[in-house]
Amino acid sequence: MFHTSRPSSADVFITAELARRPARFADPLEEKRALQEIAGCMSEAPETILPRFVDLAMRMTGGVSAGLSLLEDAPKPGMFRRHYVVGSLAILDGMATPPQDSPCSVALAERAPVLSRHPERLYAWIAATGVEMPEMLLVPLVVAGEPAGALWIVAGQSGHFDGGDARSTAELAGFVGNALHVLRTEERLRRALEAEATLAREMSHRLKNLFTLASTMIRLGSRSASDKDELARGLLNRLQALASAHQLLMAGGDAAPSDLGLLLDAVMAPFRPDGGLCITLDGPAVPLKPQAVAGLALIVNELATNAVKYGALASDAGRVSIVWGVEADRLLLTWTERGGQAVTAPPDRVGFGSRLLDCTIVRQFGGRFARHWRPAGLIVRVELPLAAVSPGH
Repeated sequence: MFHTSRPSSADVFITAELARRPARFADPLEEKRALQEIAGCMSEAPETILPRFVDLAMRMTGGVSAGLSLLEDAPKPGMFRRHYVVGSLAILDGMATPPQDSPCSVALAERAPVLSRHPERLYAWIAATGVEMPEMLLVPLVVAGEPAGALWIVAGQSGHFDGGDARSTAELAGFVGNALHVLRTEERLRRALEAEATLAREMSHRLKNLFTLASTMIRLGSRSASDKDELARGLLNRLQALASAHQLLMAGGDAAPSDLGLLLDAVMAPFRPDGGLCITLDGPAVPLKPQAVAGLALIVNELATNAVKYGALASDAGRVSIVWGVEADRLLLTWTERGGQAVTAPPDRVGFGSRLLDCTIVRQFGGRFARHWRPAGLIVRVELPLAAVSPGH
């Protein structure tokens, strides 16, 4: 029978009754079996611990329905959402309730079992379901000292629960909380080991890429260098570019991929020792995949090296502009030189720089590039698939 007047909390929460009522016959063997079942779930089927907890609690106390109201982290932090509801109130499964409007908050605040009588008289949402709850026993669930939610069991008549029910379910809840803590610790350890293995594989992959790049630079450079000194200078220059890219990558880490603008600034720093305006950079933020950083560094370093040897950076009046942007699924980068020695035609021979650009832009990234030889200075337009250099594409 439903009551129309709104009672006080003292009328609904009658926890003191648990101590006054005569205890039903307790079965220690059944309680021991319940703990053994939870322990078995830990080793054989951890995902079944919580629903098994609900089943065992209802069986041990003789309730007509039971469930867990767990605190959510997302999508609605702080809400109680009902899970694993069994018995006559299965209709409530999946429903969410704000903490200020849930009797579970009382049990968590007390950190002890709480008994309520007709909670639908105090909580309008319960009354709205048309469900009558003569008595509800609520037991807090705590994991590693932090509140996780509450077990609730509904009886079919008033005067059903006693102190023995509160004690046995509280012990079971404590065991479940410890079991969940162990499982979560094991899961964190497993993820940490997986992350360590992934990092080791990634480092191995990066080292392999660096060795490949170094081998390519030596092989191609030896074909075009006129003597060993020129070869050594070229290799040292390019290795410096790789070192700058690597330093930037390690500072950002895989969780925060390097930005194209930061990479260009790091690679071009040796070519602007006075910090002047001979080199300008302009473009939006473009996050980079870790595996794309070294290749992009080599591309820009090669263009800068050629500009120092033959182009705009060979003259005090020379200027270099690097502009980039994103169009649809492509990254567009334009290298523009002006104020240097006039060049109206490409070099007579194909050198290491041209081979490196082709190897990196075309073969590694699947892009394309074009050079335009103008009296005012060289323009190089690079077009790369965004998916090859930026995460999330």
